[in-house]
Amino acid sequence: MTLQHDSWDETLLGNVHPRDWTNPRPASRYDLVAIGAGTAGLIAASGAAGLGARVALIERTHMGGDCLNVGCVPSKALLRSAHVAAEVRDAGRYGIRVPGDIEVDFPAVMRRMREVRASISPVDSVARYSGELGIDVFLGDARFANPGEIEVDGARLRFKKAVIATGARPFVPPIDGLEDAGYQTNETIFDLEKLPQRLLVLGGGPIGCELAQAFRRFGSKVTLVEMGEQFLAREDPDAAAILRDAFERDGIDVRLGTTLRKVSGAAVSGNGTTVDKIVTLESSDGTSETLAVDDILVAVGRVPNVAGMGLEEAGVEFDARTGVTVDDHLRTTSRRIFAAGDVALRTQFTHAADYSARIVIQNALFFGRKKLSALNIPWCTYTSPEIAHVGLYPRDAEAQGIEIDSYQRDLREVDRAIAEGNPEGFVKIHTRKGGDKIVGATIVAQHAGDLISEVSVAMAAGLGLGGISNVIHPYPTQADAIRQAGGAYTRTRLTPGIERVFGWILRLQR
Repeated sequence: MTLQHDSWDETLLGNVHPRDWTNPRPASRYDLVAIGAGTAGLIAASGAAGLGARVALIERTHMGGDCLNVGCVPSKALLRSAHVAAEVRDAGRYGIRVPGDIEVDFPAVMRRMREVRASISPVDSVARYSGELGIDVFLGDARFANPGEIEVDGARLRFKKAVIATGARPFVPPIDGLEDAGYQTNETIFDLEKLPQRLLVLGGGPIGCELAQAFRRFGSKVTLVEMGEQFLAREDPDAAAILRDAFERDGIDVRLGTTLRKVSGAAVSGNGTTVDKIVTLESSDGTSETLAVDDILVAVGRVPNVAGMGLEEAGVEFDARTGVTVDDHLRTTSRRIFAAGDVALRTQFTHAADYSARIVIQNALFFGRKKLSALNIPWCTYTSPEIAHVGLYPRDAEAQGIEIDSYQRDLREVDRAIAEGNPEGFVKIHTRKGGDKIVGATIVAQHAGDLISEVSVAMAAGLGLGGISNVIHPYPTQADAIRQAGGAYTRTRLTPGIERVFGWILRLQR
């Protein structure tokens, strides 16, 4: 991230890493020191300070972390523009005539993204955390000197408790020629000013899928390369299949079971034009193919930021691939040090980082025994349609020896989805066999990320699927599909014996 584009970037930088910032004089001792000012560090610091603790917050680069600067915020701003482009192109089927071909002004799209990012940044700013919240903010590299002290910018911060919240960064595989040819990651893709005409997206996870669809809708010719036989590998196969159909309608060239073997630099194509990169792809059957592309987006996963912090001196065990070792209470192998967010969790989402930080506040400062395993963490991939999930998949239930029943409602049977012209998708809810206790759910819909929260609330409150069927939903809404899935469960309770009893009662009343 360069932050050198325009006044919006200047505004952002002034909030998240002001050039004229002077680190404060350290307090004699802190109740809590948070290393990293992404979501986990910000929540841990602000929550602890709000409860009266003396807190220090250390950030090496930009306050707000990946979410604000190179993750959730800029990506969702781009996705909004991409969705509008798709809606306008598709306006004819809704009876709306758009004369001529639409034109995507990519620099304007990127300017809007920077405006959105800058307008949100005051919430995560140095000024807010230092002035409004009373936290000592230090900008610089943090390193443990020993299990009770952290060095930053020549100063030593003594602490009672500390939380490591340094997040993660993109993993770049060792592919022949990739480094020399150049590539993008989520840390650089939002700096683009020119739309790549031919973009290869390496990796079919959430980041790869979201940006592949966005750039295709902006006008790039996109090839999505995934080593596995399904992109979004952990999702319900039926959900991934619906999204693949959507990608094909958008014109994305999806290559499953395919590996990027080699990248060559600038070359001359057959028609005499110069291309930036030649990539060699190999499919699972051993067939090789070369493609000319203008840019490559690498989105094959993330690795934790654990190097250079003196974790060994602090007695904190870690692994370069899996991150800081924590127990279910998020305590590390050093009794005074905790970890939260992407540096320690397998579930790497902003909201997971948020709630893991809340666990740290309670367990570190108030002798709490909150457990990470007690959280039901939903997530969503913000493609079109979106794919959202919470709880167990059927394979997880089987692995845990839990028998389940599944109830599904397809959106093609939901009036609102039909009226809006978005009938692709479903609501699928899993319960313990023979009962209505919800153990998991997958939703595929245009607003699945919003819909999944109803199921999450039900799970947290102990409301079963039968209970959901009795909740009045406005008509017509896509959320009514969740109630209808509940109705499918309720109908299973009408056994032949109960039906005979009802018939006997009705006959007596005639």
